[in-house]
Amino acid sequence: MSSGCWRTFPRQSSTRRTCRGCARASSICWISLRRRKASYRRLFGAVSGNAIRWPPSPTRTSRCTAARASEARAGATPEFLKGHNPRATIPSNRSTGGPRCARAAGEGNTPVSARSECIIVTGSAGLIGSEAAEYFSLAGWRVVGIDNNMRADFFGARGDTTWNLRRLTENAPTYEHQAVDIRDRQAVLDLVAAVKPNAVIHAAAQPSHDLAAQRPFDDFDVNAVGTLNLLEATRRHAPESPFVFLSTNKVYGDAPNQLRLVERETRWEYGDEADYHGIDESCATDQVLHSLFGASKLAADVLVQEYGRYFGLPTACLRGGCLTGPNHSGVELHGFLSYLVKTAIEGRKYTVFGYKGKQVRDQIYSGDVVRACEAFIRAPSSGAVYNMGGGRENSASILECFARITELLGCEVAHDYTDENRTGDHICYISDTRRFRADYPSWSITKSLDDMIVEIAEAYRAA
Repeated sequence: MSSGCWRTFPRQSSTRRTCRGCARASSICWISLRRRKASYRRLFGAVSGNAIRWPPSPTRTSRCTAARASEARAGATPEFLKGHNPRATIPSNRSTGGPRCARAAGEGNTPVSARSECIIVTGSAGLIGSEAAEYFSLAGWRVVGIDNNMRADFFGARGDTTWNLRRLTENAPTYEHQAVDIRDRQAVLDLVAAVKPNAVIHAAAQPSHDLAAQRPFDDFDVNAVGTLNLLEATRRHAPESPFVFLSTNKVYGDAPNQLRLVERETRWEYGDEADYHGIDESCATDQVLHSLFGASKLAADVLVQEYGRYFGLPTACLRGGCLTGPNHSGVELHGFLSYLVKTAIEGRKYTVFGYKGKQVRDQIYSGDVVRACEAFIRAPSSGAVYNMGGGRENSASILECFARITELLGCEVAHDYTDENRTGDHICYISDTRRFRADYPSWSITKSLDDMIVEIAEAYRAA
């Protein structure tokens, strides 16, 4: 018996079948793949190469599994980092009027062709959801958005996304809103059955570390059970439609903290040249401290992979770093850069939690994330996993973000400091996106950190 047979029955059954040709068991069949490839061609038009790419087996040894203690060697800069400007390779769009999100009539990658196709976007009033809804609507898709504004319940008035929903209904001509709670299994099943979408982008979530500990049932029900409801509804009613899940780098827990780190003047940095590009998809996800939020998102992440690998659905997990943009309702518990910029503009104090304010994050613009979703929808695979972030070029510590905000906006950032870091927080996290870039070479980062800061500030001041 083998799981590697490529000649077995198509995946109409939820059980593994035996191949007539070789009497080996498998859930994968080239006949099924050819049929699905033809289906994707009809949906998206011809694409170069093989539109169905199965992810490689995880054979690499994880660098994160070894328990390597961090080294606090002040001022000790690794040779491979000397003279490196982490943001030098992304040109600023501020003076050139660069694309906000490669709109349907804009620059960047060729957008999804205008067709009478339909996409479901969950969390459609949130950061990524609203960006995706507007993007696909302007490209001619019918967009069915699912959002019940649970952020207002989670985070209060500052987390309320009603303003973003109003903006979306004005700017997205084909948008249809459904105030559905993804925890409501029957409502989700009924909606997907009625819509029968050609693609799904699942961006709805409870996104806060701290809140998850206070409301663990809500956290798990939204993040894990809600994802299961959507997956099963898609399997029953739209099994060939690409399903993109906005996962998180918190699925790795504190494993990235086990890498050897060095302390520099304004940031923590990787101490080994092998880690220069950051954390890749082979990083450990078990036997580490996650936070309850990280655990619930990991459960959802594994479910999405399993529906791809077991049932053969075209699924992808995009494990995001710090996602940001002007549509973000950032609060202290979630939405670092958006919240920091708004706090600076209002003259309020920002609280730094541990690590001397030198903890590093890589920021990625919401429009770039949506274009990554589009790239996968155009050429999907089953059970794909990708890290998605701004990479080294858009990485910065909290202290470095303070400095950039002061220079760009003329705002001094008042702040308090507490030695206690957040549970499961990363000391230095940079997303290694080379796997995604290899599979989708036309995708690239379009916004620098400076661009994002200025755009968030301009949108907030104009509101």
